[in-house]
Order: sequence, then structure tokens, then C-alpha cells
Amino acid sequence: MNNEWISRWREGRIGFHRDAEHPALVRHWPALGVEPGTKVLVPLCGKSLDMRWLAAQMHPVLGIELASLAIEQFVAAGGESSRYRQGDFEIWRQGSIELWCGDFFHFHTQQAADLGAFYDRAALIALPPATRQRYAFHLAQLMPPGARGLLISLTRAPGDDAGPPYSVPADEVRELFGANFEVTHLEDGEPEDSGWQESVWSLQRRGPRADRE
Repeated sequence: MNNEWISRWREGRIGFHRDAEHPALVRHWPALGVEPGTKVLVPLCGKSLDMRWLAAQMHPVLGIELASLAIEQFVAAGGESSRYRQGDFEIWRQGSIELWCGDFFHFHTQQAADLGAFYDRAALIALPPATRQRYAFHLAQLMPPGARGLLISLTRAPGDDAGPPYSVPADEVRELFGANFEVTHLEDGEPEDSGWQESVWSLQRRGPRADRE
């Protein structure tokens, strides 16, 4: 999975990237009630412009991305930045945005002490079925009780299991996150010509934290 993801960036196979902030983020984030100044985690962030939108709403942003090329392209489009290393991660800082280059599953609670919200537009749907349970648990481990987040999932006609992106139906979203989050379905997008349909969810972390890995 890791090598495939890096290859996609090197080869420019990044059809999932949007050239503007996601309209569902703009539409639904304000209703979550996340206070300005709350740091937002963006797993598998790529070079998403959603991070710049969140920063413009006065949120410090911490994005985690495996492909260094994605981070380099994001930073190149935004002006001056600094770069340093912490543990397993190479970190770029640009304004109020930190981009951590490395494996999301190697990012742990000691590094997440100041996180208070999250945004997942392309993380869950990038992961194969066997990894999604681990992802949901690890995200719960990183979020303090009461933390809120927005999740955008994708579904496709049954039987088409190829990916990424992967089809993650509503029942699976509820099953994956229901133990540690209050899960609320917000909307379904219009079906695309390709057969994909987006769904938007709000999640609020229950307490206490999940048992540590």
C-alpha cells in the first residue's frame, strides 16, 4: 500500500486531488462548532487545499502524508517554510500549517497532545478493508474526548471493490467509528457519472480515550 501510494504521486496519478477546497467542508465545518485556535488533524492529507481553508478559519493544521512529493508541492505553492525532523517524521512548517511526512500509524498520542479536531476527506477511502479498522481505532486514540471532526466517504455500486479509492458504505462507517465516536450522517452527494457517491459525516469523540495500542 505504501509503495503504491508513493508511486501514484511520482507518476501524477492523483485524480483525487481537487484544485479548490471541498464544498462539503465549507458547508458543514462551521456547524461543528470547533473553536478558532483548535488544532485540526488531517490524515493522509496529500496537498489538499482544504488545509489552507482550515488555516484561514484560524485553525492550526497538522497534516500527515506518506509521500514527500505531495508535501513539497503543497509547500512550493505557499511561500516561505521551515523544515526539521522529529522521530520518524520529517516536518515542514508553513504559517500555521505543519506537514508531517511519514506513516500515520507511527504518529502517536505523545505527538498529538494539542489536537482537538480532525478532517478526513481522503484517508479512510484510501485504505483497504483490512486496514480501516486499525485506522478508526488509531484516530480515536489520537483525539481527546469531545473532539469533533468531519468525514467524507465514498460508495460505489456493490461488487466494484477495486481501489483506491475504496467504497466504504454507510453501515461500515457506523461500525468502524461507532464504538468511540458519536456518528451523524449529514448528507449524500449527487451520484457521479463514474458511479461514485460521496457521503458526509460528523463525528464527536466519546470519552475516555480508547485503550492504547
